[in-house]
Amino acid sequence: MDIDISARHGQLGSETQSKISDKVGKLPRFFDKLTAIHVIVDLKNEESVEVEIRVSAEHTDNFVATSDGDSVMTAVDGSLHKIEQQIRKHKEKTTDRRATGHKHMELPSDSSDDGVDEDDE
Repeated sequence: MDIDISARHGQLGSETQSKISDKVGKLPRFFDKLTAIHVIVDLKNEESVEVEIRVSAEHTDNFVATSDGDSVMTAVDGSLHKIEQQIRKHKEKTTDRRATGHKHMELPSDSSDDGVDEDDE
């Protein structure tokens, strides 16, 4: 899985990049078919930092979340929370569509209650 971190209108320190990489690197525990993660940090406004996270996965559309915050890490945490919700919802949808196996099917009962005993005939 590829993790790409980039910054607009400024630069991120290596320490901040490693913290972001560590946090974002935990996403595959929610969905194991993730292929790439792109984190874009926009430092245009000094008061509020905007972070966008794009996650690519196999056989599905990209997951995208943006968040604003006072610092880079608060914005990352906010967008990570949104991405986690999207991934969980997608995973619930895909696992709910599976057919039930033979182990979980109920068998029809053989007892017939028509009032006629086989020995009486």
